[in-house]
Amino acid sequence: MADEPPVLIAPDDPRAEDVRSLVEQHLAFAHSQTVLEHAHALDLDGLLDPRLTFFSARREGELLAIGALVELNQREGEIKSMHTRMGLRGQGLGRRMLDHLLAVARERGYERVNLETGTMASFEPARRLYETAGFRPCAPFAGYPASSDNTFMTLDLTPAQ
Repeated sequence: MADEPPVLIAPDDPRAEDVRSLVEQHLAFAHSQTVLEHAHALDLDGLLDPRLTFFSARREGELLAIGALVELNQREGEIKSMHTRMGLRGQGLGRRMLDHLLAVARERGYERVNLETGTMASFEPARRLYETAGFRPCAPFAGYPASSDNTFMTLDLTPAQ
């Protein structure tokens, strides 16, 4: 809608009450779909890692979605904790968050961005989102173990020669 207030994506504090609630929903979803040893969703302590920048998408202060970018090294980042509130999915918020995280990765000079997501049918919308952004399957990275429950994906950010 043309007169709908804008969605603002900015760094946020994962300890904020509304954010904590959405993080808990994200964890509950991940743990309900994946065996615990293959669920790599971050809890609050993980989201406070100094290598991680946590973002929220808000409209007039209302929390809509979250996402994070972890610096793996000076050339690589990892997308983490992408989650859109139930009832708001399918409105492009995940794409907006992903585009924002990729823009930040490019600003930081990363050559590659990786991510891990589930293989179950419930993760199909996420995998499709990542594929349409150019992510391709890859080997496990950053110490993740290979598993039939996990899909590893990567996106090359270096300019085409």
